Amino acid sequence: MNYWAVLLAAVSSFMLGGLWYSPVLFGKMWNDENGGVKQDGHPAKVFGIAFLFSLLAAVTFARWIGPEASLEYALKHGLMAGFGMAAACFGINYQFAQRSFKLWLIDGGYHTAQFLVFGLILGLWH
Repeated sequence: MNYWAVLLAAVSSFMLGGLWYSPVLFGKMWNDENGGVKQDGHPAKVFGIAFLFSLLAAVTFARWIGPEASLEYALKHGLMAGFGMAAACFGINYQFAQRSFKLWLIDGGYHTAQFLVFGLILGLWH
């Protein structure tokens, strides 16, 4: 496993999330769909734990695709992991929680993009 590529994938996930959930893209819509209530929490703790989860996802994905994955293979697996696993699991939970389809598109779209970026980085840099 290329640890530098995995670290870059984790950082990219964190950066993508910052952009994805910012007011520039889906932040306002995401907040509205969640009831408009801003959660309390210390930013360092929230961002620190979020980064650890991003790192866990990147390591797991890298182990899944292996150290010599081609770009095509890595991108296909990124789509499968992001849309076919993460977004699908969110869809199940969101149905039972009766959350909106729009919220599922935002959150599921982020994880699909996240794993596609993982695939891009790990497929190019192995």
